[in-house]
Amino acid sequence: MFWTRLTSGIVLMAVTIALMTYGSYPLFWVITIISIIGLFELYRAVKMERTFPAAIGYISSIIIDILILDDAYGLLFMWIILTLMVLMACYVIGYPKYNSEQVTMLLFGLIYVTSMLSFVFKVRFLENGILLVWLIFIGAWGSDTCAYCVGKLIGKHKIPSKLSPNKTVEGCLGGIIGAALIGFIFAAVLFKDKNVWWQIPVIGAASSVISQIGDLAASAIKRNHDIKDYGKLIPGHGGILDRFDSIIFTAPVVYYLIKYML
Repeated sequence: MFWTRLTSGIVLMAVTIALMTYGSYPLFWVITIISIIGLFELYRAVKMERTFPAAIGYISSIIIDILILDDAYGLLFMWIILTLMVLMACYVIGYPKYNSEQVTMLLFGLIYVTSMLSFVFKVRFLENGILLVWLIFIGAWGSDTCAYCVGKLIGKHKIPSKLSPNKTVEGCLGGIIGAALIGFIFAAVLFKDKNVWWQIPVIGAASSVISQIGDLAASAIKRNHDIKDYGKLIPGHGGILDRFDSIIFTAPVVYYLIKYML
């Protein structure tokens, strides 16, 4: 299991580096495809993944990403409302085939997965996005690695949560401090000609807090529906949502902190 997880992690990181470096439309379409797979995994939790309303969700996900790419936020809101109306029509026409929780999850997924994950390409398309996009991964994967190491080494006090009984207060703080330190090194090496020595570490620390909440939120959904992993797409890691749960929360936070702090 360890070697499977390690190999998958290396491949995933290599693909991530290639996509973030190249950017442009390949990144956009990969994020769009990842969003659809993530929706499929989320819809499967409520046994809706292969239904007609779910197909509406998949199609709507693609349209939402295109509208976000074009900054067409007026049309985006209109499209979300239209999607809700169509989903509710499916609910009414098919009643009692579907319940309200299932229909709610269809729309929730478009916000939780599609809209929030789209900020990965939004950050990449910013000025200096080829560098700034890595703040998302520092706050998510970098923080997670630091939290794991610190928790294993000195973690003693369990966090007051039933969702992840193995997480410790020391580990959580280690993730936040670790992300801030990585951010500081990142700024010192790649932005040495700009006065951002404190802003980027703050972004790293803030995104670490959010990423840990995102990780627990994904766990809560799994617990509610008695599933261990969202899928098996990534060997040793689970599904898309198991690997990108913290990225989903971190990406929009990093985007807005960059907009207002840098």
